[in-house]
Amino acid sequence: MTINDVTRLNPVSVARQVQPSSADEVQKAVKTWPGALSVGGGRFSMGGQIAAPDSLHIDMRALSGVVAYSPENRFIRVQAGITWRAIQDRIDQHGQSVKIMQSYSNFTVGGSVSVNCHGRYVGRGALVNSLRALQLVLPDGEVVEATRERNAELFRAAIGGYGGVGIVTEVELDLDDNTRIERMVKSVSLQDYPAWFRQEVLRNEAAVLHNADLSPPYFDAPTAISWLRTEKPLTELRRLVPRGLRYSQEQNVIWAVSELPGGGAIRSAVEKSLLQKPAVVWRNFEASMDNASLEPRTRSVSTFVLQEYFIPVANFLPFVRQMAAILRGRETGVLNVSIRHAPADMTSMLTWAPTEVFCFVLYYKQRVTESASRAVEVWTRELVDLALRNGGRYYLPYRLHATRDQFVRAYPESAQFALLKKKLDPGNRLRNLLWDRYLQGA
Repeated sequence: MTINDVTRLNPVSVARQVQPSSADEVQKAVKTWPGALSVGGGRFSMGGQIAAPDSLHIDMRALSGVVAYSPENRFIRVQAGITWRAIQDRIDQHGQSVKIMQSYSNFTVGGSVSVNCHGRYVGRGALVNSLRALQLVLPDGEVVEATRERNAELFRAAIGGYGGVGIVTEVELDLDDNTRIERMVKSVSLQDYPAWFRQEVLRNEAAVLHNADLSPPYFDAPTAISWLRTEKPLTELRRLVPRGLRYSQEQNVIWAVSELPGGGAIRSAVEKSLLQKPAVVWRNFEASMDNASLEPRTRSVSTFVLQEYFIPVANFLPFVRQMAAILRGRETGVLNVSIRHAPADMTSMLTWAPTEVFCFVLYYKQRVTESASRAVEVWTRELVDLALRNGGRYYLPYRLHATRDQFVRAYPESAQFALLKKKLDPGNRLRNLLWDRYLQGA
């Protein structure tokens, strides 16, 4: 059978698929299958990180339960296949929110741990900063608990480890308060943005969420969008985004912006109309957005893909200016660059933020042809080199266009990770296309 991800660009033929509903069933699958193992959840990674050829694919989405929840102690322990939205359904009634997650709620928690995700949470950074403990099934079938104090090296390696050292089966998370938040929108000059962000957002105790958007063709005029705690009356009474909505209007806008002449003007008009409306919502409402609102009508001809680069704060301006030059000089199909921020992550082994960074998330459209992928590979490698020259890194959940040399330069800790993987997984049973490409021979 074939396993693919949301982009539909990375089909992988696996030997078999199982869908366990407990750690015991994961353990049984690991112990009884003689060959390679691969692990997937929501399948939102975009470069084959969820599968390996001829492997037993372990689909984690049936591990979707809540193991323990303590509103008083502000933590929840869940099975790894649960989605953030399912957690929100449980904790909203207690006035609590997820502390750190992606901007959309459909991702599985285990997958989010495996990529060490982040969102728009001001001053919070990577998901690792809200993790208390992990349960993992190791390549030999042993079930272990890992925390910052117990099996600490395994804890560090599993977060952002893309299933290379163990299969995450349970996750224990810190929680936060659900509060009313108000949207504030401001145009900021590119050169002033880092100082403005530090003064007006990072030092603002009311700031909960923030990002800034750069639009084509020049990518030089940030629109800063902040959500601040408030006591103002709600403009949206629903506490969570309803499930199963149809997003026909959003799909029409995405098509028009990416295909029609003057698409940029259409985008600007739509965004201006939306952002000018007063918005006071529950934090959980904003955090429960469905990624279906970004999904095109079809991916049969074209698909939508992400890239991300992490740049030290001091190099914000040179990076973004040179990035814009590359994007203008190539037919990249980039529809948006979203800027976020993260403090340094000193815990995870394959950290994407060894220092405080600005995060540049590129959202682009490409045809589903080999020639289109080759063209994207060219400008992706240019952007990776640009990030490296500016002391930065690139994010690993996306297409595997970076060279092995670029990977090693971006993640020098990968040598330590490879040694630990060889110790825990001498038969290289836990596999996917990411580690097949970059750790072979390491």
